Amino acid sequence: MRRLGDTLKAGSTLAKDLMATPAVTVRPDTSLAQAARLMAERHIKRLLVVDPAGTLQGIVSRTDLLKVFLRPDGELADEIRREVVGRLFPLAQHRVRVDVHHGVVTLSGGILDASLIPVAARLARAVEGVVDVNCALTTSAAQTAGA
Repeated sequence: MRRLGDTLKAGSTLAKDLMATPAVTVRPDTSLAQAARLMAERHIKRLLVVDPAGTLQGIVSRTDLLKVFLRPDGELADEIRREVVGRLFPLAQHRVRVDVHHGVVTLSGGILDASLIPVAARLARAVEGVVDVNCALTTSAAQTAGA
């Protein structure tokens, strides 16, 4: 019974009989997160992207959205080194190691300020494409004493 609508559509010969109405659309400036949420809520696989006049500009698919999150590990590591480690620990970048395997980031090494450990984990987790973060950053009395 759940697939009755699909069975009825199978005998169609016109596009209008197969299309979903009304068409679900987004504007070009819609965020990817908003587009993904809309697709999930409406159970649709594609979104039409239209300009303010309603002219079709393109189509966003589920695959397009997934590509954003399927970034190469090396690219993720480079961005985290630059945007997280470089900004939080500018004088101690050499002591922080960033490893990425299948999108899972491991931050390790010694830093001076323990309060920055959760900040580093949170910022790394916010990088698009990161699946998870293992934060193994530590502080030690020896490092603090040498500071």
